[in-house]
Amino acid sequence: METIHIDITVRACSMDELSVADRQLVEQAKQATANSYANYSHFHVGAALRLADGSIQIGANQENAAFPSGLCAERSAIFAAQAMHPEHAITALAIAACNANGFTQEPVTPCGACRQVILEMEDRYQSPVRILLYGQRVVYCLESVKDLMPLSFVDKNMHM
Repeated sequence: METIHIDITVRACSMDELSVADRQLVEQAKQATANSYANYSHFHVGAALRLADGSIQIGANQENAAFPSGLCAERSAIFAAQAMHPEHAITALAIAACNANGFTQEPVTPCGACRQVILEMEDRYQSPVRILLYGQRVVYCLESVKDLMPLSFVDKNMHM
């Protein structure tokens, strides 16, 4: 039997330690939470992504009484960007969440379905997507979604 060790790196930063561009992206994600339709969970998630041309696309979670008909903030931003600008890779994605108490103290991470979609974007464009996960106490910075799911499934796995 062989044991495989997987190491990932997550930088824990304050907002002040982020670059101006990353701070702006996180602020856009925070603002996007206002566009959330979360009448059931009352958990509002916003996402903002930067494309290779520098433009920013936002998304917000959209719930529906007929579960699972809703959509997460991350996928709403990604799918909107892909529909409007399929020629541009996603270079960074920021995520923020709030509830009745305000923004979460700790960062929230994308669900498994969103992680898979982000992974597909990395694979499609052969370029990593930086992930910025906002919490009032700390911001987690990851250089690729593969740091959130190191054992992943992409197109090449179907052809091996």
